[in-house]
Amino acid sequence: MKNIFILFCFILVNFSFSQKKQDFNVISPNGKIEVKITVNDKVLWSISHEKDLILAPSEMTITLDGNVVLGKNPVVLNSKKESVDTSFETPLYKKKTVKDQYNKLKINFKNDFAIEFRVFDDGAAYRFITKKKKEITVKSEEVVLNFDQDYSTLMPYVRDLRNPKDQFISSFESHYENKKVSEFAKDTLAFLPFLIDYKNHKKAVFLEADLEDYPGLFVTNNKNKTGFESRFSKYPIKETNGGFNYLNKLITERADYLVKTKGTRTFPWRAIVISENDATLANNDMVQKLAEPSKIKDISWIKHGKVAWDWWNDWNIYDVDFKAGINTQTYKYYIDFASKNKVEYVVLDEGWSVETDIMKHNPNVDLEALIAYAKERNVGIILWASWMAIHDKTEVVFENYAKLGVKGFKVDFIDRDDAKMVNSVYDIAQKAANHKLIIDFHGMYKPTGIQRTFPNILNFEGVKGLENNKWTPNDDVPLYDTTIPFIRMMAGPMDYTPGAMRNATKSEFKPSHSTPMSQGTRCHQLALYTIFEAPLQMMADSPTAFMKEQESTDFIAKIPTTFDETAALDGKVGKYVSIARKKENTWYLGAITNWDSRDITIDFSFLEKGKKFQAEIFSDGLNADKAAVDYKREIITVDSTTKLKYHLASGGGLAMIIK
Repeated sequence: MKNIFILFCFILVNFSFSQKKQDFNVISPNGKIEVKITVNDKVLWSISHEKDLILAPSEMTITLDGNVVLGKNPVVLNSKKESVDTSFETPLYKKKTVKDQYNKLKINFKNDFAIEFRVFDDGAAYRFITKKKKEITVKSEEVVLNFDQDYSTLMPYVRDLRNPKDQFISSFESHYENKKVSEFAKDTLAFLPFLIDYKNHKKAVFLEADLEDYPGLFVTNNKNKTGFESRFSKYPIKETNGGFNYLNKLITERADYLVKTKGTRTFPWRAIVISENDATLANNDMVQKLAEPSKIKDISWIKHGKVAWDWWNDWNIYDVDFKAGINTQTYKYYIDFASKNKVEYVVLDEGWSVETDIMKHNPNVDLEALIAYAKERNVGIILWASWMAIHDKTEVVFENYAKLGVKGFKVDFIDRDDAKMVNSVYDIAQKAANHKLIIDFHGMYKPTGIQRTFPNILNFEGVKGLENNKWTPNDDVPLYDTTIPFIRMMAGPMDYTPGAMRNATKSEFKPSHSTPMSQGTRCHQLALYTIFEAPLQMMADSPTAFMKEQESTDFIAKIPTTFDETAALDGKVGKYVSIARKKENTWYLGAITNWDSRDITIDFSFLEKGKKFQAEIFSDGLNADKAAVDYKREIITVDSTTKLKYHLASGGGLAMIIK
């Protein structure tokens, strides 16, 4: 009896200790952001920015096989705070160097796990860490976002379903819907990033980073409709061909877990970026800071640049003495155009091969001859391929085409972010790097930092880009264009594919497959080459269209695709944005507006003081409100004290190169 009594007392003491409330806090280096952590029956965190509550107390758990719940009745072993102030080089990014300064708290718990919190001047993040000897099975994860008020949101909902019965198979292309937290769209999910609009001009964007060997995060309303809770796709165990042209793997059966994974690992970051000024959201490095550093030691072979693209313009070249289409003569024409205009690449999109077996070529396309022809003209060839065709025999495909001289692949129709697909994306990136191939992931979920981990991945779709303009007259594209720099672009580069030379006002826009046009002005399109981040940036229109507009083409050709410095000058989410970027000694500037015409002021104080600069400026023409192709080109002298007003037409823009 005595031994039983002692054992009972021990259990009681241990239980009481585990239930004892413990409080921690971490404050940002500038003192504005405070994260409070409460450990009781669960672990909760809350975030305040000065006097404003950004995130109300929200719980976090991970459930493992055997009903082991990390974060439920947790027992704190110890904790450690640390301040970090460092930086790292980013040669294929919007700036050469990223400053990485934060205060850190790591809480170690009984049961071989920890939770790490980082608090930056612009936001906060946490992640789970496990240190278990054997493989673990993750059954679920609880990510909760609670709010103290019913704030407005800008949410990208899952709308384009590749399988109507499975909301987790999607193109990840969606406009943002402005709804209250409580008005979350019924019978669907939302994917990240998304934005919350607070009072006092403050906004927050919710992100995830370092997504490896794990499914992507979706959200839905909680039961009380006062916030959001997580949803994840279960691990696929049976698949079948389906979707568009049977280029997807549709899942017919899922496991009852998210992933079987290493017992000792870090889990994805759950991050929140907070702004007092909308413009700062357009120049944020949170995902880059939280990503795993490069796994490629030598990146000198990775060449960024622009790409002459065939698919959007439907291979529509004319005034030539051959039949345009998916054939050798047409692609030589694209190569000649690229060479003449110093465009680094030409992509051969769908049709150059058998879609389901890219080892079999279209007999009308002499690929080896095209590679040799392009090499003589200092142009690289990139090949389009479905993910399914690459995934089936990745090593064979990459080894074969690397030996032929192909520079990279545009991998399409991924359309999932379950753990199996995420692992495949990492595998493709690594094998491509082994063969010195660059990758553009199209039909892709949002980037989550893998672009830093594998810098040979130069671009990602996960955005409702220009290709949608071909068929969607009711889409409000200028509104979307002035929203994504503050939300989606924060996750990483975007394969938006700008460059339309046929430009239309809102009333004149019409869908067209072979002669597609853009919504908004010519200068709106020119400005996108500076505003939209894309180390591999498409030139969507046909060589014929570009050559008829050589002045605009010359301007686009001069804009680099990576930069040494970025300055977000001004902007309001969904209304307008202006951004300046520097490469070596030259600045590039872009500004765009939604369908509302407006006057903006460009303050040139970002320029080096005491020097004169020459600015080549493309601005909306006086008649751009009726003829969206109308623009004015001028060259003027400016310095750091210059302030100039410009009128942006409806759907308009402004673009500059400043030397």
